[in-house]
Amino acid sequence: MSLVPYGLARRVFFSMDPEVAHELTLASLARVQGTPLTRAYGVSTVDDPIELAGLKFPNRVGLAAGLDKNAKCIDGLAAMGFGFVEVGTVTPKAQPGNPKPRMFRLPQANALINRLGFNNDGLDAFVENVQRSALRRKKQPGMLLGLNIGKNAATPIENATDDYLICLDGVYPHADYVTVNISSPNTKNLRALQSDEALDALLGAIATRREALQKQHGKRIPIFVKIAPDLDEAQVAVIAATLQRHGMDGVVATNTTLSRDAVKGLEHAEEAGGLSGAPVLEASNRVIRQLRAALGPKFPIIGVGGILSAEDAVEKIRAGADVVQMYTGLIYKGPQLVKDSALAIKQAFR
Repeated sequence: MSLVPYGLARRVFFSMDPEVAHELTLASLARVQGTPLTRAYGVSTVDDPIELAGLKFPNRVGLAAGLDKNAKCIDGLAAMGFGFVEVGTVTPKAQPGNPKPRMFRLPQANALINRLGFNNDGLDAFVENVQRSALRRKKQPGMLLGLNIGKNAATPIENATDDYLICLDGVYPHADYVTVNISSPNTKNLRALQSDEALDALLGAIATRREALQKQHGKRIPIFVKIAPDLDEAQVAVIAATLQRHGMDGVVATNTTLSRDAVKGLEHAEEAGGLSGAPVLEASNRVIRQLRAALGPKFPIIGVGGILSAEDAVEKIRAGADVVQMYTGLIYKGPQLVKDSALAIKQAFR
C-alpha cells in the first residue's frame, strides 16, 4: 500500500498545466527509483501469471506507451505493481513534437486530449536509458518490458518503413516485446499505414528484418502492432488478416480516438489530438471484440483504452483481450488502480 494518498498528489498535479505535471511526475520517478522512497507511492505486485506470445506476464495489467517516452523511469514504474510496462514511442532521431500547449484535461469525462507528436530524445538515448535500468541490468525474470517504435515527423510517409526498421534494429536486443505504433493521430499521415497495401508492405518488411535479427541475436522477440479505435469492421478484418499473414505475434487495441461524441460541449473538447480515458472504453472494446472474432481464440490481444476502474479492466478481458494496459486511468485514479485491476481480473478469471 502506498504511503501517500493519491488524492493529495492529484490535487497538486491537477493545479498545474497538464504537461508540466507530466514532466514533474517523470522527473520525480526518475529521482526516487531504486530507493526506499518508492514506498511513498508503490503497491505490491499481484501474482497472476499468464503465458502469451511466448512470454510469461507476471499479471495481466500493464502500462501503455506514451507516459515514459524516453524510458527514464522503468524502475520507478515497476514499483506500481505492473506486470509489464511499455515505454516509447521512440523515433530514430530526437524530435520536439508538436507546439505547446498540446495536452488538455477533461476532468468531467475522466479524459485527456493530447497532440504531443512523438516528442522524444531519439533512439540512441532511449536504448541507453533502457540498458541503464535495474530491470535490464539484473537480467532476471520479472516485469516485462515492451519497447514502442514509430517514425519521425520529418520522414515522408512513403519512407516510413525505413524509420521502423532503424528502430527495430536498435531496440530488438533489449525488448521483451516490440510494439509497432501505426495509430497515433498526432503524426501526419501515420494512420494511413493501417490501410491494406501500406500495412502489408510495412509488416512484410518488419517480418523479414525480424528473421535476420533473430539469427543475429539468437532470440525471437515478439512483435505487436498498435491500432486505432476509429476503424470499421471491414478495416479491422483487413488488419487482422495482415497481422496473421506476416506472422505478427499480437495486436495492441487501441490508441486514442479522434471522435468527440462523448465530450461535446466540454472545455477543451474541440482541441486537436487524440482523446483518451473513459470516453474511449466502448470504442476500444468494440475493436477488441471484432479482432477476437477475426483472429480466433489464441491470437494475443493487449487491450487498452478507457480503464478507470477494476470493473473496466475485467470488461476489457471479457471483450476478448488477454491482458490490459492503462495510462489515463493511472493519472486520474493513481497506482492503486493497477493493483485493484490485477486482483479483479485474477478473481474473475481463475
